[in-house]
Amino acid sequence: MSFRAFSDYLLLEKNYSPLTLKAYLADLQAFQKFIVLEFQENTINDVNYQQIRNWIVSLVESGVSNRSINRKTSSLNTYYKFLLKINTITVNPLNKHKALKVSKKIQVPFSEGELHQVLDELNSVTDFEGLRNRLIIELFYATGIRRIELVELRLSDVDMSNRTLKVLGKRNKERLIPLLDSVIKTIETYLGQRNNLEIIIDDSCLFLTKKGVKIYETLVYRIINDYFSKVSTKVKRSPHILRHSFATHLLNQGANLNAVKELLGHSSLAATQIYTHNSIAELKKVYTNTHPRSKK
Repeated sequence: MSFRAFSDYLLLEKNYSPLTLKAYLADLQAFQKFIVLEFQENTINDVNYQQIRNWIVSLVESGVSNRSINRKTSSLNTYYKFLLKINTITVNPLNKHKALKVSKKIQVPFSEGELHQVLDELNSVTDFEGLRNRLIIELFYATGIRRIELVELRLSDVDMSNRTLKVLGKRNKERLIPLLDSVIKTIETYLGQRNNLEIIIDDSCLFLTKKGVKIYETLVYRIINDYFSKVSTKVKRSPHILRHSFATHLLNQGANLNAVKELLGHSSLAATQIYTHNSIAELKKVYTNTHPRSKK
């Protein structure tokens, strides 16, 4: 069956990004394949909750995490809400479904010392890739942007005179983030090397490979993991941990939670509050190290 109307709805009315749209459609297609194989149904429009439950059980048995299963069922739920909206169905089969329990993972940010070590190592680089990698790390830590947001940055998104960066976030929401003078300096130096590349294919993109094409997400992950594996023993060394470090360090320094929310591009404070765990840990550390009764 075709999901064209649903795709148009997500893209045009809900303003979802092409990446999110792709994930939703993949979930629907996977469920449709299951329904065809298990129940010989040609459409997922008329399924009942028990059939969906069987799919969930099969995912659990296949080792899919509860978090991933919740995301997949959320895709289905959005689809059925759309069918209700256009009067294709009268009852959402997921209307009484409860999400599976997931363990809350506290992401451990990089320390300020670890960040200084990595940036100090890159302080003297002059080649294109070295400067690009330094700028990637600086931008993650100085702005808190997401990996996909960094990959999609255009030259026109950098406003050198106003020292701001325009970022296109989830659901195509734009936000402006101020840039530190040190980051502006690194951008200028990087652009000098970028302009000297022999071939530039994706000329509107800010970040390129040495072959002149737009940088890609797995390369960005590899860059972060490679540099931070030299200074950190943390299990996760990813762009998201740099984003987490940005938020945590700002909050530790007394930044307003609402301001951090805007910088991160979160739609609600609840999404930002996950970053306060480490701020509280920092407060406890200060408390136990300084309170007169803590050593008794």
